[in-house]
Amino acid sequence: MAQPSSRPHDLFPHQLRPDSDHQVLPFPTRFATYVTADVPAPSAGGPATRPRAQVRTRVIRQVVVLGTAGRLSDVVVDLDRAMQLALADEPPGVVCDLSAVREGVERAAVEVLATAGRHVRDWPGIPVGVACPDPQVREALRAHPLGRYLIVSESLFSAISAVLATPAPTVARLRLAPHPTAPRASRNFVTRALLDWRLNRVVPFASLVVSELVASSSINVGTEIDLSVAWNLGALRLTVRDRGPALPDQLPPGCDLHGRGLTVVAGLTRAFGMMPTANGGRVVWAVLDAPRRLQPSGRPRPADERAEATIRNTERALPRPHSGQIIDGGLR
Repeated sequence: MAQPSSRPHDLFPHQLRPDSDHQVLPFPTRFATYVTADVPAPSAGGPATRPRAQVRTRVIRQVVVLGTAGRLSDVVVDLDRAMQLALADEPPGVVCDLSAVREGVERAAVEVLATAGRHVRDWPGIPVGVACPDPQVREALRAHPLGRYLIVSESLFSAISAVLATPAPTVARLRLAPHPTAPRASRNFVTRALLDWRLNRVVPFASLVVSELVASSSINVGTEIDLSVAWNLGALRLTVRDRGPALPDQLPPGCDLHGRGLTVVAGLTRAFGMMPTANGGRVVWAVLDAPRRLQPSGRPRPADERAEATIRNTERALPRPHSGQIIDGGLR
């Protein structure tokens, strides 16, 4: 059997499925499909460039609202990047307000906007809505394969209400110093959180993945690291956020996983990748399948009890590193 490649792009076949995000490295054997669409280039008879539209950001009831005006085709790429910046802060939700967008939206631009559904598909737990008064645009978004992951509404009020009505994930957070013991501290923290949430089965896999993500950030950036663990509807999201660009002698920010680290993360996760942050840093994330299995009697099986006891005994035997500082150990 061929050995796993140490380069992320070698994990993909020559022809990627169209819904593969260039910043997402899905599990190598799992590819979804849809037909891509690009924003059309200006016609030869038209102006060489169009005025650059601006994406405005505001917060309403803790939901990040991204508004724009003018032509959607002029701003759809910037709107997608603004979504990524907003999602990196892990708000309760994000809404794209198209109330001021001109009528007569190009179908290609709507299809590109619909691909924002990949953020919800690959990074679950944070709903993304689109508020648009144009019924044709709403219909096109809902008809797109990735549009089904979006909350599409006629008004901004209804979009925000629908976003806030979605089940909120259970979240635990930890702040780590860029220290050699940071990966171990992250493993201990994730183990405790998952045992508290009765997600025992995923503990061995999640602890390995978070260790690789934290090691990558602590080596390549050298800033404090914010770790969050979120569970929602059978999906576990691990996010590791740094606070600035890479160190001068390191590679540019990216998904800096190589060799064994890449193999571990790719083999144990449903999807993983990187998002930029507004301060020039990044969020490296991974999503694992984590169904919560309850027995009819309400009691765990003996095998689960033995596994939990083994994990807890191992955890107690490890010294508590001083590099980790819990900033929010509660649930959201």
